[in-house]
Amino acid sequence: MIDLSFLRQLDKLSIIINKRITSNFAGDHQTNAAGRGMLFKDHSIYTPGDDFRTIDWKVFARTDKLFVKSYEEERNLQVHIVVDFSGSMGFGIGKTKKSDYASMIGLGYAYMALKNNEKFVLSTFAEKLEMFKPKKGKKQILTILDYLNNRKPQGTSNFSLSLGKYKQLINTRSMIVIVSDFLYDAEQIKSVLYRYKQHDIILVQVLDKIETDLDLEGDFKLVDSETKDHMRTFITPYSRQKYLEQLKEHKAEIKNACDEVGAKFFSFSTNYPVFDAFYEMLR
Repeated sequence: MIDLSFLRQLDKLSIIINKRITSNFAGDHQTNAAGRGMLFKDHSIYTPGDDFRTIDWKVFARTDKLFVKSYEEERNLQVHIVVDFSGSMGFGIGKTKKSDYASMIGLGYAYMALKNNEKFVLSTFAEKLEMFKPKKGKKQILTILDYLNNRKPQGTSNFSLSLGKYKQLINTRSMIVIVSDFLYDAEQIKSVLYRYKQHDIILVQVLDKIETDLDLEGDFKLVDSETKDHMRTFITPYSRQKYLEQLKEHKAEIKNACDEVGAKFFSFSTNYPVFDAFYEMLR
């Protein structure tokens, strides 16, 4: 079950966002957000995922290179929180499963958005995407809590497909918070990041202590949480070392992909206090 006690502590913190971007609740203001609008801002090199309509063809004629225009325009902040509920998120040796910890992260961002009078949407994905529409009022937090407590992590993850569909539902510059174990191919994660690069992106990786430390040795029968495939293996100090090296490399690849688009990446173990995680993310 999801523990809500940390929400009271979050009253002392606030989401770090561009203060020039505000929501409908606070009134519209000009922003430095990149997008189509009235006031030209600057050029940037075209990358896959950019809108073809923003290409400056005059510059292309002079340089033979593709550049896109960016503008200053009116924007309203909306916080989009997307939580992974595929089968692998049900893993947990201790009292807190990855899905519970991820749910608390998602609820924390929703709670702070509510405190800041920002619209928010919390969605989950596994084999398909399930989306909550934004509403006002604190009752929405309780509705989401009830939903998450009854949502069971299961099935395979369609990470790229789900996030690709979700992108089509966002029509203003937003804060995008994706919570997952991110045990996917790094190139798949990078592809998703580039689709969302015009937004403020935060990736939050949630792993069980066994996954971060692999403090095991001996003969084990492993079961894939999503495909239910079985594999028998013998964990030695050497195999543990190789696993930890590969995990470190995988995290580094995600971090590098985030750096390329200006996104933020955090990784936490389920035994790490949730409030401390938020303090680290928001300070």
